[in-house]
Amino acid sequence: MPSKSACLRHTEAPGQLEGRMFQGQLPNTDKNLTPTASSLPATDPRGSETNPMPPFSIQAKPSNQNSQAKAKPVTPQLPMRPKLERTLSLDDKGWRRRRFQGSQEDLTIQNGTSPCRGSMQDSPAQSPACSRPLPCLSTSLQEIPKPRRATGSEGGSTSLWSDCLPGMISTSLDLLHREATPGGGSPKLASLHATHTPPPMDLNIASSSLRTANKVDPEHADYKHRMQTRLVRAHSSLGPSRPRSPLAGDDHSIHSARSSFSLLAPIRTKDIRSRSYLEGSLMASGALLGADELARYFPDRNMALFVATWNMQGQKELPASLDEFLLPTEADYTQDLYVIGVQEGCSDRREWETRLQETLGPQYVLLSSAAHGVLYMSLFIRRDLIWFCSEVECSTVTTRIVSQIKTKGALGVSFTFFGTSFLFITSHFTSGDGKVAERLLDYSRTIQALALPRNVPDTNPYRSSAGDVTTRFDEVFWFGDFNFRLSGGRVAVEAFLKQDSEVDVLALLQHDQLTREMKKGSIFRGFEEAEIHFLPSYKFDIGKDTYDSTSKQRTPSYTDRILYKSRHKGDICPMKYSSCPEIKTSDHRPVYGLFRVKVRPGRDNIPLAAGKFDRELYLIGIKRRISKELQKQQTMKNQSSSAVCTVS
Repeated sequence: MPSKSACLRHTEAPGQLEGRMFQGQLPNTDKNLTPTASSLPATDPRGSETNPMPPFSIQAKPSNQNSQAKAKPVTPQLPMRPKLERTLSLDDKGWRRRRFQGSQEDLTIQNGTSPCRGSMQDSPAQSPACSRPLPCLSTSLQEIPKPRRATGSEGGSTSLWSDCLPGMISTSLDLLHREATPGGGSPKLASLHATHTPPPMDLNIASSSLRTANKVDPEHADYKHRMQTRLVRAHSSLGPSRPRSPLAGDDHSIHSARSSFSLLAPIRTKDIRSRSYLEGSLMASGALLGADELARYFPDRNMALFVATWNMQGQKELPASLDEFLLPTEADYTQDLYVIGVQEGCSDRREWETRLQETLGPQYVLLSSAAHGVLYMSLFIRRDLIWFCSEVECSTVTTRIVSQIKTKGALGVSFTFFGTSFLFITSHFTSGDGKVAERLLDYSRTIQALALPRNVPDTNPYRSSAGDVTTRFDEVFWFGDFNFRLSGGRVAVEAFLKQDSEVDVLALLQHDQLTREMKKGSIFRGFEEAEIHFLPSYKFDIGKDTYDSTSKQRTPSYTDRILYKSRHKGDICPMKYSSCPEIKTSDHRPVYGLFRVKVRPGRDNIPLAAGKFDRELYLIGIKRRISKELQKQQTMKNQSSSAVCTVS
């Protein structure tokens, strides 16, 4: 296909080319500067004009050196060949409606000197034909570089031609190209008759709505702000038909562009430059554990906490599913932190932790795991919250006379989350119906012997006591098998349990040894317990829902408990306190509690765990979930295929 420039050189003479290209659009600048017959619009016999473009008459400015000299005729130079060629298969109407903005046009908009998109009030000398392009004109203007300005006399230039020329030349080039290519293209592209001619506009339009829509009016109130915040690639190599970068200058400011890439909160450059993260304060901007970061994850500054205790009775067999234990149906959503304490745990501790990881899924990681004999404690946290945890510290206490026997004692784990310090203690006190004094002694030894915290600083040392570990932390949860029984004998307790209506739990708790000792203040001073609405968790026949049917006939009791204590009143709010009767592999039923705990911002001088977690356990748990899902799908496939009968 011949190029447009080749058609211009060989098909027309220069004089004929000017007449055909600019007929009815460009003035004939002769000596008298009057339009000739070739420049007048063609009329039909009825007298109506067929050319939509009105004639122009422009006075050439005389030169300063020779004021008497006559103005030379203005001959606009042809533009360079377009960079891109449009394919004939594109829909013409869809192509004409598209509007791409090139990097060169971005620069003109940045300077506020766009020739055809600015305010009409600021350019009274501009032609109405240039202020609003005609619908019939091709959008190939976007493909042509900025045209050279046609100079008149030595001292003057006709900027009007450089402003209005691109649309006219584009239309004429398209017309010549279609005429020079016989049978080429669509009849739509060859037809350039203007059927909908817009009426001429008044040059003194001062409508504020037009200026607001254009967004480039220097008098508009938002103009300066938008021009200052616009980002432009001055040397962009992107063509006008390619998609532009989001930073190449849009109607959005840099402040609103922060949410166009991701939903993460922006990080200020000055914070990275100024913050050392070795020490900080609550008011510091950009602190890792500060108020801004805390508000991202907990706008109401309350985290969800799951605490559970279970005496496994040393059984090797684990339940087939732990969903009812860790994921109770009463909670619509999972919790942020899971703390599970076990007494008389199974022999394979690693297998137990793997089952916990498998049940919670890949959204949780094992933050810490500690053991003291057969006392286990596991802390699982949401994986996107591990960066705000301090180092996890643990301490143990043996309450047996012989320290090598670690069936009874306590295990404490502590860490700081943002600016709130947590202490979790799981204990197994002395057993026996009448050994209340021994259990009180176990409690006293535990609060005195637990050496926590060590390296993590105390969030409020003025309210701490060297003789009580529970006073050194903001939030304390103490749970386990405390072995406090229901006094009065088994017959009296069974009388309450065999009632046809709901069991009167309040009447049972009046015989509870732990409730009575807490009211006296001899144990768990300052601790609270949520209301109990479940049956006694001890002692059941393994695999059954009946209480002890052996010859010992132990009294059903609330031995497994969860207590909590806070430095600030109201920081801990219990949401659910219940047992899990579905798990029957032990003579104890698991007991769990759901809490909402208030979290405060912290300081950057807290030694962080730096995202440390048990990676090996995490991978094993994921692989098990995948293998179980594949087995489940294969089983369902086999069942569906066996149910279909084939007849040959």
